[in-house]
Amino acid sequence: MIDAIVLPLLKILVVLNAVLVGVTFMVLLERKVIAWAQARLGPMRVGPYGMLQPIADVLKLMVKEDITPAKADKWVFTAAPMIALIPALIVFAVVPFGPEVSIFGRRVTLAITDLNVGLLYVVSVTSIGVYGIILAGWASNSKFPLLASLRASAQLISYEVAVTMILVSMVVSAGTLSMAGIIDAQYQQGVWYAFAQPLAFVVFFIGGLAETNRAPFDMPEAEQELTGGFHTEYSGMRFALFFLAEYANMIVVSCVATTLFLGGWLQPFPNVSALSFLGFVPGWMWFLGKTFVFLYVFLWIRATLPRYRYDQLMRIGWKVLIPLGIANVVVSAVLKVLL
Repeated sequence: MIDAIVLPLLKILVVLNAVLVGVTFMVLLERKVIAWAQARLGPMRVGPYGMLQPIADVLKLMVKEDITPAKADKWVFTAAPMIALIPALIVFAVVPFGPEVSIFGRRVTLAITDLNVGLLYVVSVTSIGVYGIILAGWASNSKFPLLASLRASAQLISYEVAVTMILVSMVVSAGTLSMAGIIDAQYQQGVWYAFAQPLAFVVFFIGGLAETNRAPFDMPEAEQELTGGFHTEYSGMRFALFFLAEYANMIVVSCVATTLFLGGWLQPFPNVSALSFLGFVPGWMWFLGKTFVFLYVFLWIRATLPRYRYDQLMRIGWKVLIPLGIANVVVSAVLKVLL
């Protein structure tokens, strides 16, 4: 009873609340990082050093008027933000945050579940989120959101292929689709895949930026061209749901990158006895620290790089990343057979 129902529900509750709180403060962190890059202070008025600004933002969005355009498809217009958010949250079901730990004498895995096809589950579920953007653009009955949704669908198709090729390379190297199994494979082989497959690491990260619609690939929003893109007609909590989905997807990409390329919860160079003293840091802290590094790079890139033109975005996807992804699969397979 406890292992089958109570523990999974508690894990879901903890992970869901942690993600939502993390998303809330990611907005503040992003504003602070961009302010630092532009030699200014950022939010400073609400709470000490602006630390309570996320709470003020949430309250503002909750009390704001929620407007539905007169000519919009009301049911689809309402459902679109939820279709965008829910896949971003349920992906965390297979993310391994740490090794087994003992809690009140009971061995507990720091993951909601460990599917033997966890990586396939991640690819399948994350591909659904773009439907929320497409439906939002169509249901708004407005030209700018519609153009944004068309951009989003083309962008996802372009970069999903390259990312999928990279994930195939990871499966070839690790010999398993299990997220925890990939971490164990890195431990057994004595090297993080970021060092064993640096090309795959770079292509995956670029593809992750594009699939989460982050700068410099934020074409579906493109404020200067589309006045906000697919959420132009949204306000109040429905607008907030799109923001939650975007930042939750950033955390998902960071967690998956940490799992696949940086050894997940493993300490740096776990097979080197001279670094055994790092074992005093719990595995889940290593995982969160690595994930935070990825998130910081997301924000840093937005503060420093300009947006690509649409033709440049398509060219990079089809003429650069996809060929590199296919080549990486071939090389990984050949090396797997030979070594």
